[in-house]
Amino acid sequence: MNGEQALQAGLVVSGHGRHYLIETPTGERHRVHPRGKKSECVVGDRVRWRATGDGEGVIEQVETRTNLLMRRDEWRTKSFAANVERLLVLVAGEPMFSESQVARALIGAHSAGIEACIGLNKTDLPQSEPARQRLAPYRAMGIDVFEMALKADPQAARALLQPRLQGRITLLLGPSGAGKSTLINLVVPHAGAQVGEISRALNTGRHTTTNTQWYWLEDDHRSALIDTPGFQEFGLHHIDAQALATLMPDLRAHLVHCRFYNCTHRSEPGCGVAAAVERGDVAASRWRIYRELFDEISASRR
Repeated sequence: MNGEQALQAGLVVSGHGRHYLIETPTGERHRVHPRGKKSECVVGDRVRWRATGDGEGVIEQVETRTNLLMRRDEWRTKSFAANVERLLVLVAGEPMFSESQVARALIGAHSAGIEACIGLNKTDLPQSEPARQRLAPYRAMGIDVFEMALKADPQAARALLQPRLQGRITLLLGPSGAGKSTLINLVVPHAGAQVGEISRALNTGRHTTTNTQWYWLEDDHRSALIDTPGFQEFGLHHIDAQALATLMPDLRAHLVHCRFYNCTHRSEPGCGVAAAVERGDVAASRWRIYRELFDEISASRR
């Protein structure tokens, strides 16, 4: 058997340091590592690997990705997952979510060509009303925003989640306390067992929140949920500041009305976005977030 024939297909389902767990088309799982010192794999990658014995192997090739969701600040780049079909941002009013972090996640998804939706959890609590008001601009721009109480009414929550997760590879993002673990335990059969299996395979001792984790939602492997660490920092330094407004649907709708073709939508006269904010067609909070992000991204390129 020559070297090319010895290569096998695999799906990256978790990773820890330079070690990854891949799953073969027949459902077998193997611990593997990349060839060389540089590790470029992420959960969701389709790879070609070669067995080295004892159930382990080496990754020889990462297949072409349909997309890659990532964040980048001034110092480092962090890739969340590859080949994602939908982003689910889970938030709550207790603790109150950061609208800036939600906006950053949606912009990152939009730039990668990933459809996004927002789940507002804990709607049985009083703080759900101010949280609902914060999300009003996102509903208005056509984002799918749905509400649930994962702990108080799990049956209703499951009914809302099922059609949004069915038949897709969904990446789950959310700040600490939003209810991600509750959601996973609700929709993932034997979630604890899956975590334990991966932790043992990677010799991590226990699952940590620094790891990204792939969960199958059904035995037929048509739907999957990818759990990721919280997103306290979500840098967008990989995005061109001049393109930022085009990745925000509510702002993008008014760009054609700008007097200048290279308008930055901050202080120029005849700005279509500023006029829309003044009329109330664009929420002031969204324009504030845009200007903060524009300055942050621009500063990193000086």
